[in-house]
Amino acid sequence: QTNLPIFKLKESTVRRRYSDFEWLRNELERESKVVVPPLPGKALLRQLPFRGDDGIFDDAFIEERKQALEQFINKVAGHPLAQNERCLHMFLQDEVIDKNYTPSKIRHT
Repeated sequence: QTNLPIFKLKESTVRRRYSDFEWLRNELERESKVVVPPLPGKALLRQLPFRGDDGIFDDAFIEERKQALEQFINKVAGHPLAQNERCLHMFLQDEVIDKNYTPSKIRHT
């Protein structure tokens, strides 16, 4: 949900993988003058076999990761320069991310 006028949809639901967040972060660093916050670390150790727990499927880990990614996206979406980047709009509001898109700025209409 957003009340920012630059976003065409005031509410949207999309599914994103960690790699999609990495893509967004890389695009913003490459295309804008935004200092992009870091993503929560990769869960490499949680993917090792014989851990004795559910690894990346552990409910507590999933909730912790979800909150960290939500904080990341809220910081990015709240940044005035990032709000103008087409990649952010695609990430937040398009069902599928077109990773072959042409980077551009969003014009407030």
